[in-house]
Parts: sequence; C-alpha cells; structure tokens
Amino acid sequence: MPVFRWGEAWGTLKEFEKEMDRLLQSMHFSVRGARAGRVFPAVNLYELEHEYLLTAEIPGVSGEDLDLSIAGGVLTLRGKRSQEPTIPEEQYRRRERIHGAWERSLALPERVDDEGLTAELKEGLLKIHLPKIKQSSTRQIPVITT
Repeated sequence: MPVFRWGEAWGTLKEFEKEMDRLLQSMHFSVRGARAGRVFPAVNLYELEHEYLLTAEIPGVSGEDLDLSIAGGVLTLRGKRSQEPTIPEEQYRRRERIHGAWERSLALPERVDDEGLTAELKEGLLKIHLPKIKQSSTRQIPVITT
C-alpha cells in the first residue's frame, strides 16, 4: 500500500525546488535554469563569407551597461541588468529572469580583425560583427644554403 498519493509526492519536491531557488537566487543560479541547461546570455555564432556574426539576447540591458572585449581569440561580454524596483520581493511567485552583473566568454573559431569589430544593440538583441582576417595566399620560401 503506497504511503503517498502520486500527486502529493511531486508537490513536496516542487516546494523543495522552489525553496532552493529562493536560497540560490542571490548567486544568479536557478535549479530550474541549471536543469534546462540555460546560460545567459543565449548566443548564436554564424560564419559568413567575410565575417563572423554573433547575436546575443540581452533584454532589459542598455548599451551603457555593456562591456565587450576581445583578447587571445576570446570574446568577453559583461553587463548588468537592474532589478525591477516596482515589484516587492514577496509578490514574486516565479523568477527566472536574472538581474545583477553577468559575464560570458566565448572562444572564437579563428582569429578576427580586432580593429574592424562593431557592435549594435537594438530591442534587446546584440549583434557583434567580427571581420575575418584575410588569409595570405600560399607562397614559397626560398632556402639559402651556405
């Protein structure tokens, strides 16, 4: 004879998950988010003929709150999203959108022209254009014998 009814056991686990989310929220970590494998911000990287195009979804982040840098073939995106101050904490029933500072680093598939990088932010979508370095054609290297 079962001790719990089927629905009641899952309800207890959901309450535990909810409580863990509340505890871990200050670290911008969510049990639900980790289980879904989400990373912020979500990005796509496309290889076009003369450039790479990286797009990142960053709703609620302004251009002033963004810092983009590139070094050693790694593109780093840093930013912060402000918390919605008009809604009291006790009124939240579910909170999945992170707030606070975040950072994401991405290794690029090959070297890019650092001087030609451009970025634009429009309606929560960041587009970073990363021009490819023009590859020199193969050339012969003369060998000098002495």
